[in-house]
Amino acid sequence: MSKKIQGVLTAIVTTFDRDGAFNPAAQREQVKRQLSAGNGIFCGGTNGEFFVLNEQEKLAVTQTCVDEVNGSAPVVAHIGEISTRETIRLGKQVAKLGVDAVSVITPYFVPLKQEELIAHYRAVADAIDVPLFLYNIPARTGNTLQPETVRTLAAHPNIIGIKDSAGSYESLSGFLQAAVGIDSFDVLNGPDSLIHQGFVDGCSACISGLANVAPKEINAIWARFHAGDIEGSRLAQENVTGLRTDLYSVGFSPAAVKKAVTLLGFEVGDSRYAVSFSAEEEQKIRQIVNQYLQ
Repeated sequence: MSKKIQGVLTAIVTTFDRDGAFNPAAQREQVKRQLSAGNGIFCGGTNGEFFVLNEQEKLAVTQTCVDEVNGSAPVVAHIGEISTRETIRLGKQVAKLGVDAVSVITPYFVPLKQEELIAHYRAVADAIDVPLFLYNIPARTGNTLQPETVRTLAAHPNIIGIKDSAGSYESLSGFLQAAVGIDSFDVLNGPDSLIHQGFVDGCSACISGLANVAPKEINAIWARFHAGDIEGSRLAQENVTGLRTDLYSVGFSPAAVKKAVTLLGFEVGDSRYAVSFSAEEEQKIRQIVNQYLQ
């Protein structure tokens, strides 16, 4: 990859039709919506429901996003699976689709030592022909990448950064410190509450699930920061943080995000996993969105 990934990448939802099948036309609509706000695309992640997609669906989602973006913005695809073998197998196929980079979640369910995580990531990075971002989200995987482990992996020529979704400033700061002096390794912020602070501290980009709901509002944090308006960026963050706090209080954040997108009038379908919202909860989500998105 010749160009550094900067700014906002939306952890885009995967769209389904009324029968629960992947809906490419609706996916293209969501990609266009993000592009019009100035955002790149991160597909097949937690907000993209990778854990309930089969392999062919993951490839179809990625291909649809790449085709619609058509080189106008970065596209990063998540390829992490439980096993090293399956991650490599999916990664080799995704690499052929024209993505700018891939992201690899730590293996989940099985607790791993740091040296085992190092071996896993090195094997994947050796096997695929596209740059790789580490992906730290311990609340969902049970495995945490330590800063010293990340610094070790940063020496690999095909590992170009880390997406940190641990959710704390302490975690993000640890990875930023680990990356000091390594120009070829970037830190991407995951929590929507830390977008502004991440940019201030040196993150090159953020991966935002909330951008599905508020694409322009999330992009304003980056756009103002990038233009040198640090206080304007901070104020944009304050509005987004309020939206995040209220919306995520209703239920599992990716499910609440997808429901909010639906209530905004877009046919993205229901989440596939076993989550539901009562009529009262849907009304609360509608009120929250109306309050913050004027």
